[in-house]
Amino acid sequence: MPDRDIIVGLDIGTSRVSALIAEYDESGELCFAGAGSVPSDGLRKGVVVNIEAAQKAIADAIEAAEQEAGRTVHDVYTAVTSGNVEGLNSRGVVAVSGKGREVTKQDIDRVVDAAKAIAVPMDREILHVIPQHYMVDDKVGIRDPLDMIGVRLEADVHIITGSIAATQNLIKCANRSGYRVNEISLESLVGSRAVLSTDEMELGVLYIDIGGGTSDVIVYMEGAPHFSGSLPVAGEQITTDLSICLEQSMEQAEKIKLTQAKCWEPLVDPSQEVLLPGIGGRAPRSISELDVCQITQSRMAEIFLLIRKQLHQKGYMNRLGGGVVLAGGGALLPGVGELASDIFQRPVRIALSGGMKNLPSECRGPEWTTAIGLVMDVHNRIEAGGGESELPSGRQIWTRLKEWASNFF
Repeated sequence: MPDRDIIVGLDIGTSRVSALIAEYDESGELCFAGAGSVPSDGLRKGVVVNIEAAQKAIADAIEAAEQEAGRTVHDVYTAVTSGNVEGLNSRGVVAVSGKGREVTKQDIDRVVDAAKAIAVPMDREILHVIPQHYMVDDKVGIRDPLDMIGVRLEADVHIITGSIAATQNLIKCANRSGYRVNEISLESLVGSRAVLSTDEMELGVLYIDIGGGTSDVIVYMEGAPHFSGSLPVAGEQITTDLSICLEQSMEQAEKIKLTQAKCWEPLVDPSQEVLLPGIGGRAPRSISELDVCQITQSRMAEIFLLIRKQLHQKGYMNRLGGGVVLAGGGALLPGVGELASDIFQRPVRIALSGGMKNLPSECRGPEWTTAIGLVMDVHNRIEAGGGESELPSGRQIWTRLKEWASNFF
C-alpha cells in the first residue's frame, strides 16, 4: 500500500534525476521534508537507454532525499516526457438518463467514457482524460453539468496517451532501485498545474518545460488543456553546439553553459571574454562572451520558433492572453525570458513553485516544477476527496504490455 503520511515526487529527466519528499504535519498541512538531485545517466530524450545507469541515478536521488527528510521511501509518483506521449481532443455524446432528465454523476461518467472511446494502439495507454467543457442540449461552455435538465449531454475532453514500453522501463528502473511506482503522469501536465494561476489558464497560456532532452509544451484555454506536444530539441543540443563551435569537451561545454552563457544579446558586455581551457596540452585561449551568447541564443530561438510554428498551425497563437510560462532547467539561462517574449510577442515569466510549507528557496526554481507538481497533484486530489487516481498503475501498464507483446510473439 502507498505511504499515507508522505508523498514522493520523482522526476526522471535526461539531465538530472530529482526526488522530493513532502509529509503531513500534526495539523494536516503539507510540508517539505527533503529533496535530492543527481546527474542523470541512462536516458536519452526522456527514454531509458541504460537501465542499470538509470536505476543507480534514481536510487542516489531518493537516498539523498531520504537522508535530508529522515524518512524511508517505499513508493513514488513519477512522470514521462511529452516525447513519449500523444495528446488529442475528443468529443462524447450520451442521452441523459437521470430522473426527470436531470444530469447525474453517472451521466457525466458515461459521457466522459464515450469521449475516451477512441482507437488506442496496443502499445499505448491512456494516461489522462481531462474534461474541457460540457454541453447540455443547446447550452455550451458548461463547466459542471450536474443537476442540469436536458435530453442530450456532450463533453469535449483532452486525451493523453503514453508509450507502454517507455513507461514500463521507467517503472522497471524504479522497481529495481527498491521503490514502487504508484502512478505515471505527464511531466508538463503536473508541472503546469503546480505553477499556473487560474487566471492564466482561463485567458489562455503556453507552458514550456525546457529539459535536457526534450522541450515539452502544453496550452491551456478556458481552464483546461487543449494542446500538448514536444520537441526533441532542448538543453543537450545547446551543450552540443557549444562543444562543436568552441572545440571543447561536452563536460566543459556544459560548464560554460551553466556558468557563463546567456541567450539574449542585450545582456552581454562585448568587452567580456570567456576563458577556454586548452586541449591536449595546448595553451588556453579566450573568446568573446558575445560569441558564446550567439551560439546559445540561436539554438534557444530555434526551439521557440518551432513551438510558435506548431501553435500557428493549430490556431492557438492568438489565444494566449495569459502569456508564456517557462519551466525546466533551460529556463535558468539568463535572457531566456526576454528571448521568448520577443519571439512569441507575449508577456513571459519564469515558473516558481510553491504550495507547501517550509519549501526552501533552492527547490522553488523552474527545474523543480515536475517533482513538486507530482506531489501537489496527489495532495490536491486528497484534499478534494478524490482518493486514488484513475491513472494507470504499474501493474495495469505491465498487463497492457504483455497483451501487446502477445500479438507479435
